[in-house]
Amino acid sequence: MAEVPKIELFVKASDDAESIGNCPFSQRLFMILWLKGVNFTLTTVDMRRAPDVLKDLAPGSQPPFLLYNKEVKTDTNKIEEFLEETLAPPQYPKLCCRYKESNGAGEDIFRTFSAYIKNPNPGLNDMLEKKFLTTLVKLNRYLETALPHELQKNPNEAESKRLYLDGDSFTLADCNLLPKLNIVKVVCKEYRNFDMPRELKGLSRYLDNAYKQDVFRYTCPNDSEILIAYKSVAKYLTK
Repeated sequence: MAEVPKIELFVKASDDAESIGNCPFSQRLFMILWLKGVNFTLTTVDMRRAPDVLKDLAPGSQPPFLLYNKEVKTDTNKIEEFLEETLAPPQYPKLCCRYKESNGAGEDIFRTFSAYIKNPNPGLNDMLEKKFLTTLVKLNRYLETALPHELQKNPNEAESKRLYLDGDSFTLADCNLLPKLNIVKVVCKEYRNFDMPRELKGLSRYLDNAYKQDVFRYTCPNDSEILIAYKSVAKYLTK
């Protein structure tokens, strides 16, 4: 039996320093460790106090960072790769995607969303909203397109029925995209009264399924945390 690793994940603390703050990278790693089914300690770091642990362990770094058997790791992408390689089958589930297209699905949404909600000029709003919507439609199209393994089962499958990006279980791609989509949903509602369009059936199905899962729901920061984080950058449009 392999020795159980000692893992501590340090994430950004909430504004009141009581719970987890708004940080999609922290949530991504939190979800990965949860899905791996490994025992780990979650430590929130209040950046205003920048405790000694930061100065000692990862000077100059922002959370998230990982302590794995006393070894410090600070780069989110490298941490993800390391966890996938180290916490491997048969003891731990594999989380990488079957299809490389799943990894890139939705990758342009956050950029168009940022331009949309940071814009203070009502005259540009429609154009920026259209660009943002185009990226949602593109993701929706991917989620509605049957993947090869679905077509193998049923060659006439007109539309995908899968739960998540790559199939019926969460992968690294979901851990990366879902925290961002949650931020997009909360901020767009507050600043533009924009709801994720229900007519985008693939996207709606994806989000509905994701929010049913504890591993996603319980790793999300409170909506109020997200809005505090965006207070200085998002702009209300005064009509």
